Amino acid sequence: MRHTRAKGEPRFPDGPKADPAGSHFERRIRSFQPRRSRVTAGQADALQRLWPKWGLDIDGQRTIDLAELFGSDCPVVLEIGFGMGEATAQMAAEDPKTGILAVDVHTPGQGNLLNLADRNGLSNVRVANGDAIILLREMLRPESLSGLRVYFPDPWPKKRHHKRRLIQPEFLSLVATRLKPGALVHCATDWEPYAEQMLEVLSAHPDFENTRPDGGYAPRPGFRPLTRFEGQGLDKGHVVNDLLFRRVQQLEEHPDQQSADG
Repeated sequence: MRHTRAKGEPRFPDGPKADPAGSHFERRIRSFQPRRSRVTAGQADALQRLWPKWGLDIDGQRTIDLAELFGSDCPVVLEIGFGMGEATAQMAAEDPKTGILAVDVHTPGQGNLLNLADRNGLSNVRVANGDAIILLREMLRPESLSGLRVYFPDPWPKKRHHKRRLIQPEFLSLVATRLKPGALVHCATDWEPYAEQMLEVLSAHPDFENTRPDGGYAPRPGFRPLTRFEGQGLDKGHVVNDLLFRRVQQLEEHPDQQSADG
């Protein structure tokens, strides 16, 4: 018999919260919008069973110890926006000594990634629900991350929406404070105007340097899988650009950035 939720009853009592940060933080223009779509029975089961073990709500109310979260002192990369999680699971399987903290707000994708991790015995994946900006600013310690991955973010193609794009100077300044020296920032997009903006913004930022001697785009590295979505785009003639930038050794201070340690 199908259960009908009462008004105000959470969709997944033991799973991700609908709005984990609530009204604790300022209203601002966001680079994402929650997508509501059907959750399969398998995804719902994974959310209920595995969220208490491998899930994290981004509430901004505590500082995360990544060694404690992953149960080791392995390097941890942050992935912002993982879709349905197939590529994330593949990267985790191929590099089990690296932890992946994967952030998204898409509930079916969260359930699917948890399901893939469970089915394939991947203990190096954690799924975070909510706003990556709050996670970076409020919950991660300085120089705690070994990398950042942003694959196929929303391009916000209309000019009036460009301010919603994630890769902006202020975002990179925040990211720089949380990355270890030498950490890689890896972006990929099939929207060429966004790729051009990413290249311009990253190249101009003093805390990052292009790994390409020619200052251009990088070939797709072997550790980034070719996704089904990407393959469909390539079949249609889309051009996919990868950008690989390194956090420079000497981090310039940004007085306006708030430390997670207060």
